[in-house]
Amino acid sequence: MTIPTGELNRPRKPLLDATAGALAGCVSRLVIGPLDVLKIRFQVQLEPIGTAAQRATAGQVASKYTGIGQALRTIAVEEGVQGLWRGTVPGLLLTIPYTAVQFVALQEARASAQKWGLMETSFAPAVSFVSGAVAGAAATIASYPFDLLRTTLAAQGEPKVYHSMGQAARGIMQDRGPRGLYRGINITLLEIIPYAALQFGLYDAFTSAYTKARHSLTHLEAGKGSERPKGDAWARFACGLAAGTLAKLVTNPLDVAKKRYQVAGLQRSTIYGARISTEYVTSLRTVLAQIYRNEGIKGLYKGSSLSVLKAAPAAAVTFAAYEFFIGYLYGVQAATPLTS
Repeated sequence: MTIPTGELNRPRKPLLDATAGALAGCVSRLVIGPLDVLKIRFQVQLEPIGTAAQRATAGQVASKYTGIGQALRTIAVEEGVQGLWRGTVPGLLLTIPYTAVQFVALQEARASAQKWGLMETSFAPAVSFVSGAVAGAAATIASYPFDLLRTTLAAQGEPKVYHSMGQAARGIMQDRGPRGLYRGINITLLEIIPYAALQFGLYDAFTSAYTKARHSLTHLEAGKGSERPKGDAWARFACGLAAGTLAKLVTNPLDVAKKRYQVAGLQRSTIYGARISTEYVTSLRTVLAQIYRNEGIKGLYKGSSLSVLKAAPAAAVTFAAYEFFIGYLYGVQAATPLTS
């Protein structure tokens, strides 16, 4: 998530930032829920994702899910339309602390940098890199058990092994102990830090290059922060989309490894493919090596198309909702659009 420096000009109230962030995250979660379910199902499926003919030719075991359209139809038929929103409750419980902590940490870090004058220096890209990474790490630590439960519930399909978040939590703790609720957090942090760094760093680089080019072409004073050249909203949105897409593509192998690590050893209906052994996931390097050895480079990028498709609407909805809620809570119209 990327917040323009102009947003920092408004006096901050952390509680309002947290509330607006949490509400925006909830709206986004409800909108992109089906894409999240599909992404998780693809990522935890050991069998290849491809057409039936290709699998038959290769002599491979038939896969449960072979593509986005087929997966949507299969889930809707077998689990009902509500199956496309499986894991929504833990997903919302994940989103509330995650987006609340993320927006507060991000705003505070960048406000401090603004106060120290770093945002107008050559250190600005580094500030975005560091503040984004810190915000993502803090939010992940605060909300991780819900991420694990969301993945577990979204991955299991039908027939269900766990019928509620509480049952899933108890089952995980029985199998792994209380620390099981934080299984895979190291991999998650290793994913979040480069993802946030790339997203924020690339976004600032793209928008900075765009602003300079526009200024040189139009001879208009672009201004700082909230004073933007007229008509540049779509260009800035494109910068954010490009940064998010590249960051997702680069870090997708880590996301796949994280999902495999989270569900390793857990019970799951056999119709969804082979069970992931705990021996399979002794370390991040082991998981990545096993995926590459058994599934090839495509295995490392399972769900990547869905990750990208999910990232664009998720970012747009989150920023638009955040702008609305922050304007409402502060009692004024948001000074600078966050997206659109």
